[in-house]
Amino acid sequence: MRLTGPGIWVWPKDIEEASRVLRRVTDLGINFIDTADSYGPEVAELLIADALHPYSSELVIATKGGFIRTGPNQWITNGHPQYLTAACEASLRRLKLERIDLYQYHAVDPRVPFEESVGALANLRRAGKIRHVGLSNVTLEQTRRAQAIVPIVSVQNRYNFFDRTSNPIVGLYEREGMGFMPWDPLASGALTWRGAPLDELASRSGATPGQLALAWLLHRSPVMLPIPGTSDVEHLEENVGAAKIRLSAHDLASMA
Repeated sequence: MRLTGPGIWVWPKDIEEASRVLRRVTDLGINFIDTADSYGPEVAELLIADALHPYSSELVIATKGGFIRTGPNQWITNGHPQYLTAACEASLRRLKLERIDLYQYHAVDPRVPFEESVGALANLRRAGKIRHVGLSNVTLEQTRRAQAIVPIVSVQNRYNFFDRTSNPIVGLYEREGMGFMPWDPLASGALTWRGAPLDELASRSGATPGQLALAWLLHRSPVMLPIPGTSDVEHLEENVGAAKIRLSAHDLASMA
């Protein structure tokens, strides 16, 4: 998402740096990239294909459909089955894939019956266009309704040290073997600023507040898969460093 231009709109100013970020991702051993057709729009998927295709057999690329973009920072939901089907087909072409490993319904469109939107993804799965179906920005009740139509392997909701609205459902998804992807894991950068609530622990541990925010998520559950965005290699490497941090029971208690 952050590889695109301001407002998640058009191409980034430094396209080569965006490509370096993507190549460094795989160098660091990361094997999962989350994107969406609305990032740019289309820009993020094109950047990924240009930088990384042909892909490593170990790399999983997840993308999403369900938004129409009309300008910078403007997002309009579209959950019509015909639109989602066409969006998936277009993502396949841009990513140069024959099958998308994880395709996610990006956001519920209140104007379209939820079961019809999910049904479109179920049809794409039966057609071999996608391997797994995921949801984004949904409630537990909506997850259950979707599960009655097609297996759901993951849910992507906003979740971070500040916003723990999805806290009750994380454990439930864990017991069911579903992945949970917290988007906005750094609270739009608020958890990386000086004066952030994790500053004191950061000063004692030698980590940055942002790294601790990501480490807290990783310690929260084994099915937790944070997806921090970045536009430069240095920040990417800092984020990845969070995976090496081991928080003690005392640390976790202080962060509760």
